[in-house]
Amino acid sequence: MSLSDQRGPFAVSRERDVIMVTRDGKRLLSDIYRPEGVEAAPVLVRRTPYGSRKNDLADKFTEADFYASHGYLTVVQNTRGRFGSEGLWYPFVYEANDGYDAIEWAARLPGSNGRIGTFGQSYGALVQYLAAAQRPEHLITCVPVSAPLAAFENYWYQRGALELNWTLSYFLNMALGALTGSEDADRVARLEKLKADPSMRFSPLRDEALRHLPLTDWIDAFGDTAPFLKDVLHHSADGAYWWAVDLRRQLRNIDVPMLHLGSWYDIANWDTPQYFNGLREHAMSARARENQAMIMGPWAHLLPYSQPTSKGTGDIDFGPEAATSLVAVQLAWFDHYLKGDGRDLPRAPVRVFVMGENRWRDEAQWPLERTTFTALYLHSGGSANTAAGDGTLTTVAPGPEDPDRYHYDPDNPVPTAGGRYVGGGVHDQAKNQARPDVLVYTAPPRDSPIEITGPIDLSLHAATDGVDTDFVAVLCDVHPDGFVQNLAEGIVRGRFRDSFDDPQPMRPDVAYELRVPLGNVSHVVAAGHRIRLQVTSSNFPRWDRNTNTGDPIDQATRTRVAGQSVFHDELRPSRLILPVVPA
Repeated sequence: MSLSDQRGPFAVSRERDVIMVTRDGKRLLSDIYRPEGVEAAPVLVRRTPYGSRKNDLADKFTEADFYASHGYLTVVQNTRGRFGSEGLWYPFVYEANDGYDAIEWAARLPGSNGRIGTFGQSYGALVQYLAAAQRPEHLITCVPVSAPLAAFENYWYQRGALELNWTLSYFLNMALGALTGSEDADRVARLEKLKADPSMRFSPLRDEALRHLPLTDWIDAFGDTAPFLKDVLHHSADGAYWWAVDLRRQLRNIDVPMLHLGSWYDIANWDTPQYFNGLREHAMSARARENQAMIMGPWAHLLPYSQPTSKGTGDIDFGPEAATSLVAVQLAWFDHYLKGDGRDLPRAPVRVFVMGENRWRDEAQWPLERTTFTALYLHSGGSANTAAGDGTLTTVAPGPEDPDRYHYDPDNPVPTAGGRYVGGGVHDQAKNQARPDVLVYTAPPRDSPIEITGPIDLSLHAATDGVDTDFVAVLCDVHPDGFVQNLAEGIVRGRFRDSFDDPQPMRPDVAYELRVPLGNVSHVVAAGHRIRLQVTSSNFPRWDRNTNTGDPIDQATRTRVAGQSVFHDELRPSRLILPVVPA
């Protein structure tokens, strides 16, 4: 069912470039969509740095049209410094105050009844949390979709590793947006040539561009169109720069019901449940704490608001139930809180899509109360390299065993194959698992189905022969036909093993117990399928290549091959911790 097929009963009129003045005098441009014939309507506000009219052709029925057609005065605002709005755009910095001002301004618009809700995805989701923490008087509820929570740990960086592909493609897109209408055609052409797929808005860069060192050269390449890239690269450890937009420190200031939307193959996979649980525990009032809900689906970062199948999730179609119309879900939430009495939570607190069974299920909390966290121990005879090696996973703790070893060459990294990023999702891991620099541990075929629903952790005892390196893990479901489905992945950069704000070099050839969180999932491994874990030291270009030198990430130019060891014995029992839900 297309979005236009879900239009409501009201005709919609549009007002373009309506000016709102911020508290510091900057004029921000908004488009307003009005339901004709409604004298006093509740208002929905979306704020975006990507252009209020992106893909909004005169004859195209947009999400804003959808809400207006259902009786909502809908405002889509260009954030500061973007697409005609005045001021300097700098990621997230101005959004708390500007968001507050936009909500209070929208409450006073002609035709508004003063009851405000907010919606938007990714950047447009984070700005909702930032504004809500300022407690604007007229804000009633929010529906953020796939918002980052901790900018260093889980967004620009992932446990110390730079989200290279996402970061560069994002800033390339923002640079091109800043040059919209520019007379510098040569500059635009140079930037466009960096794209691997010119048809994609957030296209990955070409391989040769992604391999370029040092990363500081990108600062000059983007120039004044993305001055903040210098700060992202320079602040390669956690600290005050990142804490300014770390929402964990502000959740206790939020006092409105929220519907948090996320997905299993989303870059914000960790963050959505943390927002949900954080506000259930720390929101200001009992009503706000009791009126939080979360939905986790099988999609990647660009969720399917309305489409016939779950395409966009990679190599697997998750079937008809995955084709949920998220605009309809959000509309029902807004109707309850903005048009209804909003007294009680209108749905189960948690709704998850259980992959493998490909069905939705309602739950009361996250993680599920009935979860049994179960250890699967890594074993081998010292030759777990490739899927043809002798690596296994069992519930039996190890005895004396030889470690597994491999060499990690930053100039020959393991290529990204699906996962949690824009354009990611499910991808067959078999090719990567044929490489000698990938350790593979596989459980026996299942006699009966097993459900894995919740957060996944890997406790990995490992060493390297240098001062820094990465360890990357991917949890997989091996199908009987040989297809290897990725379920979850994680990374740890050695220097950040104990602290994100005080990185310390590793001692060569010293074994460390490293925690590698793999995020959240809900999946049933069917009878005849096998659980598999792969361990290696790269996932490129999703994450930047660790050069194994300990050099600063933005300045590194030299690389070295690292000798890696993974231990699994009685003193160093490497183990995968799975959230098993009893049948």
